Amino acid sequence: MGIRTVVRIISERRQPGTSNGWRSYAVSAVAATAVAGARAVDADATWYRALDKPSWQPPSWAFGVVWPPLYAAIAWSAGRGLHRTRGRERALLAADLAANLVLNAAWNHLFFRRRSPRAGLTCTLLLDVSNAHLVRRLAATDRSAATALVPYAAWCLFATALNLSLVRRNPSP
Repeated sequence: MGIRTVVRIISERRQPGTSNGWRSYAVSAVAATAVAGARAVDADATWYRALDKPSWQPPSWAFGVVWPPLYAAIAWSAGRGLHRTRGRERALLAADLAANLVLNAAWNHLFFRRRSPRAGLTCTLLLDVSNAHLVRRLAATDRSAATALVPYAAWCLFATALNLSLVRRNPSP
């Protein structure tokens, strides 16, 4: 199935009498992102433990507590936004969501798998821009969906500050 087919399917109007699958698509996409990202994390790795971390970095267990509700908010917002849009707007929202989820999972791979705080910083800066764009796009369609993404965007900004601190404290060789 080509990208044009996917965009056409996404942008089509729901036929009367059919069930709405946007919420389940959103949940599936977010769950896949969470799994793909989590597979790359190894907070017990020697290189990570050796990094000079700021005193304000949360303990490792806090990340496992924070992310599930954030992913739930992303899935809810995405499903609601996709359900409430049609045609070109739905296709653009779906593309923005997909890009955001790719950046979300990519950070873990860049930071932990590649062991590159610098690449992670670049990715998280792009994720922050994507979050702002996504909140703006959703606000035009559904303020509740946009508002539900604000904690996610705020947490990502915090993560960017943390990542920047790690880069500054641990210069590359």
